[in-house]
Amino acid sequence: MILRTGHPLTYPAVMTIGALAICLAWAPFGGSEQGALLGTVAVIILGYSAFQFAGALGVLPVGLPRGEGCRDVGVRRVRQQHRLVSRSWLEFTTGGRTRWLPVYFDPGLVTLTQGNAAMAGRAITVDGVRVYPSGRMRSTEPAGRLIDNPARPDDNATVMAATAAKYGRRLLLDAQAAIAGPFIGLLWVYVAGGGPTAFATGTTVGAAAAIWLSAVRGSDPS
Repeated sequence: MILRTGHPLTYPAVMTIGALAICLAWAPFGGSEQGALLGTVAVIILGYSAFQFAGALGVLPVGLPRGEGCRDVGVRRVRQQHRLVSRSWLEFTTGGRTRWLPVYFDPGLVTLTQGNAAMAGRAITVDGVRVYPSGRMRSTEPAGRLIDNPARPDDNATVMAATAAKYGRRLLLDAQAAIAGPFIGLLWVYVAGGGPTAFATGTTVGAAAAIWLSAVRGSDPS
């Protein structure tokens, strides 16, 4: 189950539930326009989360190579750092081309050196551990700085991975995106009207949505 403790999809699922709960909590405090905006935001959150999880679980395709020749390939993990974005990617070469697949964070990725990825249909397993795509595979290098895992794991890598996986740390890092909250609050007032309550609603919902978006796209806390 997705909400099982330690599952790579648990954290983004919890952030989705939290963002929807905030939308629901503000619903009684506004008029029809604010209610419509809250409903629209909730539908977007629910729809995009369902799309992301469907891709992660193999219900929808994410561009994984098909065919017998691509079932077992060498792979390495790289961490992308671009502005406020930090994500894990699997880099591998198939058919003479290098490709990158974004994946949800798993503590096992921190200690991953060059490994083997087994592809069966829409599922991908690295050294016996299933990983979950957080987006579509791409043939162009992700933007920003890509940091390779060390060739040999650090002695404290396991402890560092466990620390990085804690929800408090993950939420703290994703909360950087909440800086957009006040600007969304101003836009909210412009669209729906209202005073301080409308601004507080827009700011809170905007901050929650920004944190949710970072989580559901596969933020990397390592």
